[in-house]
Amino acid sequence: MVSLPRSPATNLLRFLFLGLSTLASPSQAQLELHVPAGLTKLKAVEGAEVVLPVWYTLQGQVSSGQTWELLTVMWFLEQEGKDLNQVLAYIGRTTTSKPRVSLVYSMPSHNVSLRLQGLREKDSGSYRCSVNVQDHQGINRSHSSKTLELSVLVPPAPPSCRLLGVARVGTNVTLSCQSPRSKPAAQYQWERAPPSAQVFFAPVLDAIRGSLSLTNLSTSMSGVYICKAHNEVGSAQCNVTLEVSTGPGPAVVAGAVVGTLVGLGLLAGLVLLYHRRSKALEEPANDIKEDAIAPPTLPWPKGSDTISKNGTLSSVTSARALRQPQGPPRPGALTPTPSLSSQVRPSPRLLRTDGAHPQPTSPSPGGVSSSTLSRMGAVPVMVPAQSQAGSLV
Repeated sequence: MVSLPRSPATNLLRFLFLGLSTLASPSQAQLELHVPAGLTKLKAVEGAEVVLPVWYTLQGQVSSGQTWELLTVMWFLEQEGKDLNQVLAYIGRTTTSKPRVSLVYSMPSHNVSLRLQGLREKDSGSYRCSVNVQDHQGINRSHSSKTLELSVLVPPAPPSCRLLGVARVGTNVTLSCQSPRSKPAAQYQWERAPPSAQVFFAPVLDAIRGSLSLTNLSTSMSGVYICKAHNEVGSAQCNVTLEVSTGPGPAVVAGAVVGTLVGLGLLAGLVLLYHRRSKALEEPANDIKEDAIAPPTLPWPKGSDTISKNGTLSSVTSARALRQPQGPPRPGALTPTPSLSSQVRPSPRLLRTDGAHPQPTSPSPGGVSSSTLSRMGAVPVMVPAQSQAGSLV
């Protein structure tokens, strides 16, 4: 066998060959193709081989010495939506064909059956056999053709089993089973493996989609579930293990853990924020300002202080409240006349111990002495002394 070349002459030869029947004379011998009854539509399994049976007969020969063995045989594949495809040709005692295609018997022969090996799904279609007979002079004497249908079936590929849902007590789950390839489409059957063997039917089983619905789960429903995908030429299966739990699912546990961690993180953040704010409020109160301005020195009256030996004020008696008003009196106002006992008396002088010359002290403002203020009910007040910088000592 050699590979069939593709050339423009192939299509021309095909159309000429199909028109040979119109050129054959009715007075010549008639060629007739035969196909066994019931074999015009064939089915075969992918990967196997099949034979398309066809043979021919001649009728009306003039003499037994006349030779009719100059044959031309062609096989074509017709598929929907595709061009006519020539798969084998026997012309001039030479056979050319596509891969995996051959004639069952060596030519010349009245049996022109076609063999297909290593079948694939794409080999499905209509196969047409065309035969033309010539005499020893190369004159076409008769032509005939027959068509056979071939369908290549594919057993189900191993399906995939899945569990949809969370298997907990009281919940519902669905067991899914799908085969990726099958011709014709696969049917599905679910069953439970021993020791608790069980076969399921509609309505919990969808044999077309391959799903099994399990509702109101209980722990007794745990086990191995087997799905079988099958069609008329084969079957395949898969299984899934169902474990019904009584506690919360992994998602619930994970959610609780995450929620707890988030709550602890927020609490830690609030505590840290509180401590930072407390520290920020305490820092200004404890901060020593080096460039702060000293408070101003109070204008103490010079004649009303008693200075101790170390230079601090031991007592201060203020007579501001008893000072006579400045300026002329208002008309009609009475001016009090000080008594003899309230006349200005010289204040006692304090002696300095540092060897400096004593400085005279000025009399108390207003002309009122300390003894007089005491008799009037004045209360002496102790005031801390101030340094030259203005800070208290």
